[in-house]
Amino acid sequence: MQQFIMTLIDGINLGSVYALVALGYTMVYGIAKMLNFAHGDIIMVGAYTIVVFITRLSISVPLAMILCVAFCALLGFVVEKLAYKPLRHATPLSVLITAIGVSYLLQNLALLIFGTNRQFIVRFIDVGNFNLFGVSVSGISVIIWVTTIVIMIGLYTFIKKTKLGRAMLAVSEDKGAAQLMGINVNRTISITFVIGSALAGVASILYSAKYLNVDPYTGSLFGIKAFAAAVFGGIGSIPGAMIGGLLIGLIEALTASYLPFNLNAASDGFAFVILIIMLVLKPTGLLGKKNTEKV
Repeated sequence: MQQFIMTLIDGINLGSVYALVALGYTMVYGIAKMLNFAHGDIIMVGAYTIVVFITRLSISVPLAMILCVAFCALLGFVVEKLAYKPLRHATPLSVLITAIGVSYLLQNLALLIFGTNRQFIVRFIDVGNFNLFGVSVSGISVIIWVTTIVIMIGLYTFIKKTKLGRAMLAVSEDKGAAQLMGINVNRTISITFVIGSALAGVASILYSAKYLNVDPYTGSLFGIKAFAAAVFGGIGSIPGAMIGGLLIGLIEALTASYLPFNLNAASDGFAFVILIIMLVLKPTGLLGKKNTEKV
């Protein structure tokens, strides 16, 4: 029983990080209608930022975390301005190829600067352990859960209740009509990228605090799984991204723990198999809405 609870805790930890990244994916797709495959690599950049600020420059932890989120948000803004804004009216395939190119660019820059070796991070968040059903749970796990839930609720409230959030909803429905109503579409999309990249920065802090290592390919794997989580939950749906991330993390943890030893390496694949089944049975995902286009 204790092993099962520990497996669930590991799955929720992993799924919570996936959920944070999936929130960024689902925001960008829901509003700009594009898949930013470079989004996962911003997590990798954020983790390296933590390495530089805390391990090498010995900056205080609170300031380093603020700088990490700010740097990721700035990176998202720059990438959107330089790579995606010129393609605002291009075909979806052109935007997709550009996003993949940006992802490889960030990976190779990390390889040039930090090399191929995995970088280890000093433990910068240590809040002790908690007892849950007779199982010792690390404090960072609780921080990850609480942070993910608070961000999801805050983001959902922001989209539904604020003027800027309603502008984002209008842009997601119809860019042309939103522009006629006086909404600055380009600015709204840029702000969406900044918010999504800031969320990736928060995810990179939580990932670094939990796993204490990073390499240039960390973001690509996380990005793919977070994209799967966003699709699983219904891309464009904020609660769906949260649910999808948690389910992908739980599936991965449970299969890795209970499959025979020689099949452990296939645990990543089981999440994608279930995703394919979901897309066959319900293409819009768990909470996605079916869009009807009139022609």
